[in-house]
Amino acid sequence: MRSEAVRSPSRGEADNPIYHSTMAVLLTGQVMHRLIRGRFGQRQIMDHLMCAGPRCLAPVMLTNVCAGIIFALQSAREMARFGSVSALGGVFAAAYCRELAPLLTAGVLACQVGSAFAAEIAAMKLTHQIDALKVLRTDPIDYLVMPRVIACAIMLPVLTMLALFVGVVSGGLITTRVYELSMDIFLDGVRTYLAVSDVWVIMAKASLFGGVIAVVSCSRGLTAAVNGRGVGQSATAAVVTAWVSLFILDLIWTCLALFQGLH
Repeated sequence: MRSEAVRSPSRGEADNPIYHSTMAVLLTGQVMHRLIRGRFGQRQIMDHLMCAGPRCLAPVMLTNVCAGIIFALQSAREMARFGSVSALGGVFAAAYCRELAPLLTAGVLACQVGSAFAAEIAAMKLTHQIDALKVLRTDPIDYLVMPRVIACAIMLPVLTMLALFVGVVSGGLITTRVYELSMDIFLDGVRTYLAVSDVWVIMAKASLFGGVIAVVSCSRGLTAAVNGRGVGQSATAAVVTAWVSLFILDLIWTCLALFQGLH
């Protein structure tokens, strides 16, 4: 019996956002069911770990170096008006480290890896390779989706930690040059407002973001229109959908954390 999440859509369904959202939700349920049962699709995890990790390292580092410098300069300029530049480290930890760095890193992964996942699976669907997997009694979810989900969920926290490091270092260095703020004072502020528990929360959030990016991208590939245009459309839609999903998920996460803090 064919899985509902991988059936071929009609032309109308292929352009319907409600259809794609429903298929993504169904695929999420199938992924969670396999995670609970311990079916991870280990055969191709290493290949996708390389794709989601080292190949994304350069754009992630460059993006976060620039973001760290921009955020530090803009924040320090406003804080200098009130003579509170010494508190820059705390502001940097609260805003950049907790929110901006995980989102930026996940965005880079969505653009580079998510689009590739969607286009690759859509091309496999176009060339009937997914049908061949079914003939060989191989579940496409186990073979195509699970390794990508696991790889992104593992590698995005690692990339996020590296992004935090380069962002903090670049932000601290630029403020010591421009505003003559001691690096020790800046780092003390970061350490004060970024506890170990916050780092674990950032790691958990990044892992969740990675899984969402993989599920959304694979879903767009599996539900792509079976024509040449569908491959490109699935890659573009995967990036846009992943970005929107990340912001919605981060908003929900923040609201839950705020609600928990109030109680």
